[in-house]
Formats: sequence, structure tokens, C-alpha cells
Amino acid sequence: MDKAPRVKLHSTAHYFLDGLNDIGVEYLFSNFGTDHAPLIEEMARWKKEGWHYPKVLNCPHENTAMHMAAGFAMATGRGQAVMVHVDAGTANSAMAMHNARRGRLPLVLMAGKAPYTVRGELPGSRDNYVHFIQEPFDQSGIVRPYAKWEWTLPSGVMTKETLRRAHTVAHSDPMGPVYLMLPRETLTQTWDEAAMRPFPQERYGAVSAGAADAAAVALLAGKLLSAKHPVMVTSYAGRNLEAPALIEEVARTAGIRVFEANPLYLNISRASPCFAGMMPAIAEADVGLLVDVDVPWIPKHTKENPQTWWAHIDVDVVKECFPIWGFASNARLQGDSVLILRQLLEALRAKATPAFREAAAKRVAAMRGEGNERRAGLAKQAEDKGMSGAINPHYLCAEISKAIGDDAIVVNEGIRNGPVVNNQIMRTRAGSSIGFAGGGLGSSSGTALGIKLAKPEATVVQMVGDGGFYFGNPSSVYAVSKQYKLPILTVLFDNSGWSAVKEATLRVYPEGDAKATNEFNALLAPDIEFTKICEAAGGYGERVDDPDAVAAAIQRCLKEVRGGRSALMHVRIPVL
Repeated sequence: MDKAPRVKLHSTAHYFLDGLNDIGVEYLFSNFGTDHAPLIEEMARWKKEGWHYPKVLNCPHENTAMHMAAGFAMATGRGQAVMVHVDAGTANSAMAMHNARRGRLPLVLMAGKAPYTVRGELPGSRDNYVHFIQEPFDQSGIVRPYAKWEWTLPSGVMTKETLRRAHTVAHSDPMGPVYLMLPRETLTQTWDEAAMRPFPQERYGAVSAGAADAAAVALLAGKLLSAKHPVMVTSYAGRNLEAPALIEEVARTAGIRVFEANPLYLNISRASPCFAGMMPAIAEADVGLLVDVDVPWIPKHTKENPQTWWAHIDVDVVKECFPIWGFASNARLQGDSVLILRQLLEALRAKATPAFREAAAKRVAAMRGEGNERRAGLAKQAEDKGMSGAINPHYLCAEISKAIGDDAIVVNEGIRNGPVVNNQIMRTRAGSSIGFAGGGLGSSSGTALGIKLAKPEATVVQMVGDGGFYFGNPSSVYAVSKQYKLPILTVLFDNSGWSAVKEATLRVYPEGDAKATNEFNALLAPDIEFTKICEAAGGYGERVDDPDAVAAAIQRCLKEVRGGRSALMHVRIPVL
């Protein structure tokens, strides 16, 4: 009787697909190259055999792939995988890696590496001109400043452990992107199935932030119980959909004014009496809470009170990726803000006196009046429609707010007009507002697609300037939208240039030669028909120059999106 051990050989590419299944990856956002031949062959074999592996979405540009993965993670909290081509694809992904790191978004960026054997010594050896020129000395160095973890797969036998490790680091708090390189020869190796041990989540999974020390929470509660002018500043607490309602409950209980500073998510209903706007006013604060926020205010332009007692509740109190940060706090509570705010709410309720409840209620009543005045002022700004070829952004956003409904998700990359979007488009529901964490323009297009993929029933509205629109590789975005049936509405603010460049120059040199000569090097080509880009991929495009045409144009665009194809509303606002 033959008692020889049975060997069942598969390629590294096979175990790679199996490993993606093991870590729960649902989508592989891809821009393939010559380095991926073993994976492409294995995918074809799996498809023929009827085996399941993550759905591949082919993206004509890496910026689209990366920001789709980012948008999916923002909507779900589940990081996905991105596959790009050697150093070239990695370079095209670097800006999105920066945005993902600043947004603390879990994703696994993977790139092939140029084959290392030259004369056919191994399967997958160099067989193309580009294989000689696409190998830098340090490929991972392209994204190293933005990656939580990086590695090169050294052997096929390490495939499943490596994927689990990448996924675990990406999803451990504070979350962030990771980078893995896959040599082509390694992908072609064959290994016995018996050599592939499992790495299950329950034994190798991610680590989540927890609650805070009870004494620290008690100290904070005590400060709030005696506060006369408490404030809270937050930005990304709303990544957890439980946070907005909890923040409102804490704010109502303790009479706290809540400011959203550069909000990356909706952190409190903007109809709440405790919501105080986007520009933190902290000069009178005696007790302050920083909750999941990176830049609570701009010190150069904000009057601070040196006597304010500050507590910082954050998944990342230290701001480990910021070489210099600069915001002081008396108490630092690192952990899950939802868990810590629950602790705080319990402590406040346990110690609240009738006098405290009365004082808090009076503050909430005062804030309600302030909020009504602020909204009345915003409504006044929106009354001016502007003129032909120069539509008022306040009016435009107010009309969009009326049309889209509470369930729509607004992706805001308005930059100069970003505050207008936040102020005029009323958002009240958790998850209905998405902001911009990094400095890499061109994020909102792919992000909107990724959110639509995660929430197909939602109306996703992208708000973007013409400068950001260029950076977003729109031809790639609308091609993906068409191919995978992901309709989004893009509202494009066209001021023919980069307002941020002009305004930055004026801030530094308010009476300089640039102002005197009106030379800011910020103007872009005028009268570009952006609608044609969307139309080229089967979408609907409409240019709006007349303010009286705004409302009807919004309805036509929404009808097209809800009917299944993307729409681009190109709106002419005042030239910068």
C-alpha cells in the first residue's frame, strides 16, 4: 500500500486569493500591470472553477481606486484592498495614501514589483523592457510617510500570515493604510497546501481603542459640573454612527456649545440647539473638550483663553503622525470617543444637582436663540442669487439643500467653498456629511463612488471646485461609474482657478505686489465644458450660468442620478 504523503500544490497567487477571502476583503480596486500576470491567471482559473474571491473593480487611474477604497471604508469601517502596478502605480497612489492616513482609514495598498531575475532563471522572470526600468532602489519609500506598515512578501509560504498582518495593522486603532509589495517570481511559486496554516481573526485580529480611566472621567465630569461656559470642538467623532446622537445628549445635559472644526463626518445634527457652527469661539470658555479632532482651530486667527481647562478625548491624542502639533490639554483620554462619552454622560447624570440642570438648560435655551440667529444670517446670504455667469454659492447650496432630502450623503471637497457647503446644506443624520481630511485634492470623486458602492440606495452628492475636479481624474471616475453602475451627482463650482492660492498669497502679503498687479498665478483655462467629460461616459451634463435656472437644473440632475446614470452640474460662480 502506497503510504507516501499526498502533495497538493498551488501557486502563491492561489493562496493570495484565498488569503483575501480569509481576511474578509470584499472588493479589490485594481489597476493591473505586467507584474500581475500570475494573479490574473489564477483569477481566471478560480472563475472557471466557480470559486469565490473578492470582486475586482478595474479603475483606469489609481487615484480612483484608492479613493473608492477610502470612501467604502468611510461608509462602512471595513477596509478593502487596492492593487496597483509597481513603482508607477505606487507613485500615482501616494496622494491618496496621504489622504487615507490623515483620515485614519484602513486600506491595504498592494503593488507588484519588477521581476528580480533577468535570464529566465525562475517562472515570472523579466521578459519586457519595463521590467528593467521599473525597479527603484526603494519602492516603498514612495508611500512610507503615509503607511502604518510596509513589507515585501518574501515567500509564498508567508502569504496568508502576511495578509492577516497587513489587515490587522490597518484596522487597529488608530486605523490607517498599509503597503505590501508582491514580487512576480514569488507569486508564481508553488507550495503544498499542507504548508499553509490558518491565521484566523479571533487569534490574530485588530485591536480596538477602549474606554478611559474612571478617575480621568470623574475629573472631567467635575469640571463640567462647575463650568459656566463649556465648549466642545470635534471633527471626526461621527465616523462612528452612534456618536452624533451621543454628543448631542452630552451637550444638552451639560449645556455645552459644540463646534465642528473642518468636519470629516457629521458629528452632531446641525439643527441641534447645541450646534454652534464651524468657527470655534473659545475666548470665553472655562472648560473645553476636544473630541476626535486634529486641528481644532487656527491659533494665529483664534482668540484663546489661557485659563481654559481643556480635556482631549481622541483615538489619537498624541497625533503620532504630526511632527509638530501644538494644542495643549490638561487631561488626555485616549480611546474610543463613544465609549468615553458614555462614561462621561453616566458620571454627569450621577452627580447632577438641580442647580446644575437648571444652569445647563438656560445655556441650551441661549444657544437655541444663537442658532436661530445664525441660520437666519445664512438664509439672508442665500437670498442673493448672484448674476448670470456668477451664481452665488450660498444660493446654490441652499437650493441643493432643499432638493436632496435628509438621506442624501454629501461629499464636500469645496475647499474655498467648503464652509459654504457645510453651512448651507443642512445635514442632520449620522453619516450624511463627509469631509476632506488630507491635503491631496481630487479625493471626492473616488470617495463618492466608494460610498455609493457601500450604500447603493443612497443619493451621493459630490461638491467640488474646478481645481479639485481636475485632480480627481474625472474621465476615470465616470468610466468606473458607468462600468459598475454607480451613479453620483457632481456639483462643480467653476471659478476658473485656484482660490486657495490667491487667498494664501493675500494672507501673507496683504498689500504686496501680487495684489497690486493682480498676478496670483491662480487662473486656469476659462470656459471649459466640463459636462463633456461626464457625457463621454454616458452620463448627463448640464452647465448652469443663470441663477434662475438653478432649481430646475438640480431636479433634472437628480432625476438622472436616481434613474441610474451619473450627472454633472457645472455651475459658473464668480471668477476668483
